[in-house]
Amino acid sequence: MLAERALEVQKDLYICYIDYTKAFDKVKHEQLFDILEKLDLDGKDLRVIRNLYWEQSACIRIGNDFSQYKMIQRGVRQGCVFSSDLFNIYSETIMREREELEGLIVGGRNSTNMRYADDTAIIATSEEKLQALLDKVVEESRKMGLSINIKKTESMVISKSKIHPKCNLNVEGNNIKQVEKFNYLGSLITDDGRCDAEIRRRIGIAKETFHKMQSILKDRKMPMTTKIRILHYKGDGDRFPQETLIHSTAEHPGT
Repeated sequence: MLAERALEVQKDLYICYIDYTKAFDKVKHEQLFDILEKLDLDGKDLRVIRNLYWEQSACIRIGNDFSQYKMIQRGVRQGCVFSSDLFNIYSETIMREREELEGLIVGGRNSTNMRYADDTAIIATSEEKLQALLDKVVEESRKMGLSINIKKTESMVISKSKIHPKCNLNVEGNNIKQVEKFNYLGSLITDDGRCDAEIRRRIGIAKETFHKMQSILKDRKMPMTTKIRILHYKGDGDRFPQETLIHSTAEHPGT
């Protein structure tokens, strides 16, 4: 949707896909709890979250020898259902003040970023504006104990121009690689704003899945209703609401 909107008004969309180094491990507990308290959470909910991380300690074992126990003061649990939400709340502090910088205006609202847990993308309509936004994000991230992984952070310009625009971003003097495609939250985003490559990718995944399921689908003893349920499950499994960044074209209406 964002790419489509930008192209509709004849604007290029500049994107930086940010990767944080060990993001979940860097969340500072005290800062997290301070943020949660300011959200006016119910006291019981706040105590439950606090108790998840209350007075945690760990040691290192080498053979039969143990080091001294040390208090764990940062990090949210990998795989915990709370962790993504906790990181979203934690990182909201980084992005909250960035609304003052110009991003892409959609429906009268200034959009500067897209986030799901530690998968962050910041957007603007020019290289200069995106660099200014990136500098602010780097600065605020450092205050929260988060550092950007230069090797995995990449930029993209979605444009219809025959001569594709360059995007020379840097983080503290380190250049950010510009790419033609990027897999963001399960969807393949390309710099032409089209969804052809994503459609081909999903068709390929579907073909591979059906090939692996041939023995099940051809099993005459299995009820047809069960086969249909399996097909529905497999068909929906790869879907995710990240089509917001994909531009639907006339060749693929309704995608």
